[in-house]
Amino acid sequence: MVKAVIYARYSCELQREESIDGQVRECLAFAKSKGYEIINQYIDRAISAKTDDRPSFQQMIRDGTDRRFDAIIVWKVDRFARNRLDALQYKSILRKAHVKVISATENISDGPKGILLESVLDGLAEYYSADLAQKVKRGMTENVLEGKITGGRIPFGYKKEGQKYVIDAERASIVRELFNQYANTTITCKGLAEYVKSKGFLNGDGKPFKDATIYNMLRNEKYMGILRFGETVNTKGAPQIVDEVTFKIVQEKMALEKSFIML
Repeated sequence: MVKAVIYARYSCELQREESIDGQVRECLAFAKSKGYEIINQYIDRAISAKTDDRPSFQQMIRDGTDRRFDAIIVWKVDRFARNRLDALQYKSILRKAHVKVISATENISDGPKGILLESVLDGLAEYYSADLAQKVKRGMTENVLEGKITGGRIPFGYKKEGQKYVIDAERASIVRELFNQYANTTITCKGLAEYVKSKGFLNGDGKPFKDATIYNMLRNEKYMGILRFGETVNTKGAPQIVDEVTFKIVQEKMALEKSFIML
């Protein structure tokens, strides 16, 4: 009996856990129809299509070269690799270990026609990956120019209203207090962390601030209203909490200060 494993992944917030379940379900059905024994599943969740960034994928390749199984079943070939070079490289490594990569939903036969079809599908996967990256970049750039949230955690002091940052008045006053304390007194970064603890300030999750969080807040140019993506900058992308002069003083003081150790 052929010993096989399943590899599944999804790579962005537009896909969900159900995407993994669907991939695995179809791979299991395919394996059953062929009489393959599934001995393991390798899953990468919300991880880049870049093969070097996928821990489960890399473990699967290592296990494959150790000949722990005979075949890898994927939902479609684009789940295995998103560019032709990676597909060729890793399939070549696996081929030397007599491990096949099999698509559960794409009828790729053995022989010359199958080789041609697989090459075409690998090329299409690379095309769609590059096209998606371009669309994401364009979308992020437009969001910055329009002052829209580009993803990630909302900085302390702001809240989300639609697709825009708006000021959370109570928390914004804490942000200003921290910047003013650091800019206008002799307090150090470490001293500021102690100050925050003594005042009982809590972060967005209702927990005490970590020293590193305070450090990152003091470095966050969003508090000046600046949104940035790559080389695209919108200096009025968000409502300003900290003025430019105070922010500049804080950056200069932090650059000179040597006593702060980022945890």
